[in-house]
Amino acid sequence: MDLRNKMKLANLPTRIERLEKLSKELGKNIYIKRDDQTGTEVSGNKVRKLEFAVKEALDNNCDYLITCGGIQSNHARATAAVAAKLGMGSYLVLRGKADNEPEGNLFLDKILGAKIKFITAEEYRDHRTEIMESIKAQLFMEGHEAYILPEGASNGVGSLGYYNALLEILDQEKDIGVKFDAIVSTVGSGGTYAGLYYGNKVTNNDAVVYGINIAGDREYFQNIIEFLLHETIKYTKQGIVIDKDDINIIDGYSGLGYALSRPEEIKFIQQLASVEGVILDPVYTGKAMYGLVQEIKKGRFDKHNNILFIHTGGLFGWNSIQREMIEG
Repeated sequence: MDLRNKMKLANLPTRIERLEKLSKELGKNIYIKRDDQTGTEVSGNKVRKLEFAVKEALDNNCDYLITCGGIQSNHARATAAVAAKLGMGSYLVLRGKADNEPEGNLFLDKILGAKIKFITAEEYRDHRTEIMESIKAQLFMEGHEAYILPEGASNGVGSLGYYNALLEILDQEKDIGVKFDAIVSTVGSGGTYAGLYYGNKVTNNDAVVYGINIAGDREYFQNIIEFLLHETIKYTKQGIVIDKDDINIIDGYSGLGYALSRPEEIKFIQQLASVEGVILDPVYTGKAMYGLVQEIKKGRFDKHNNILFIHTGGLFGWNSIQREMIEG
């Protein structure tokens, strides 16, 4: 598959920066890839996936995008923004209550004109696919052709976005004269990790790709990612050897659960921002970077010297509870 066959929606390539003070503190070369700067309304990692998935939607003459996520889903907001930009409709199935105060991503979803259906946590867990299919059928009766994007745009075609990102990283290594021996990303739905892992394997790159999950557990995501890799291969027609034990998921940093923050996580985000001028989000990158630092201190990364962390965005996702935890 020609990876140039995609929509051009993101500001690419995103730059790579060395975190000078954190590197000095930990005795490692810690770099960060600024995928939080892929755009504004479409900022973060999701737009890389949408570049491929939305191209498939348009190739199939779709005029509506349907997707799902939590109340503060970065992916849902990015999908709504892309739909508005391209003159498509968007319909979001969000886990939460309709009477939530519209802030952060939910506020932006509404500004962007998305239709929203709120469902319970139980409905989301057990029936979100059926609910999206019923919305697609309803839209068809109204004369629309809808394309369903799974949570996080994490499917085979979406994962191509981070296969492409891995190729981008390899080019940047030559430009900056650094060879990364570890690449670390947050794992929330699996597509970002799957794309990085696939690209790393298919190019015979010798970096180790690590994922730090912020929900679920290691075994759950190993199974999800294995499935996504098989889906990705259907698009690329280029197989790789998939060893589930080689899918390096670092468990133990989901904390209180998805989108729930502990004081130590917020304090870490605040401290990093104050010394590096880089702001992480409390749902994804804050937990993952916190986990990376703890694991470096424990010795897991002793064999690595140059570590690249993927900043997948999420600045809009801060809610009032998390903001109140900031000191000062």
